[in-house]
Amino acid sequence: MAGSLADFVQDQLGALAELRRRRMFGGHGLYLGESFFGIVYQERLYFKTSDATRKEFVNAGMTPFQPNERQTLKSYFEVPAAVIEDRGRLIKWAREAAAIA
Repeated sequence: MAGSLADFVQDQLGALAELRRRRMFGGHGLYLGESFFGIVYQERLYFKTSDATRKEFVNAGMTPFQPNERQTLKSYFEVPAAVIEDRGRLIKWAREAAAIA
C-alpha cells in the first residue's frame, strides 16, 4: 500500500458518495453523512460495532480501539486486513458501521 492507510481506505470507500474524512485525535475520523462510523489511527482502521456485528471482528481476532493504556473504546474494533483489501466487503462493513452510529 503506497501512501497512508487513511488515503487507501478513502479510495476503497470511494463509492460511498457521502463519505468524509476529518483529522482528529492524531488520526482521522470517518463519516458517512452525519454518522461517525470509523477511525484510522496509527495505520489501523476501526469501525463502530454493535452486539450483533462485533462477533465478526472478535472471530477474526480483532481488538477494540485503545488509543492509550487508560482508554479503550469497546464499541470500535479493528477491521481485519483481508476486509480492508476487499473493496466490496469493506463497503458493506462501512455501511453496517454507519447504520449503527
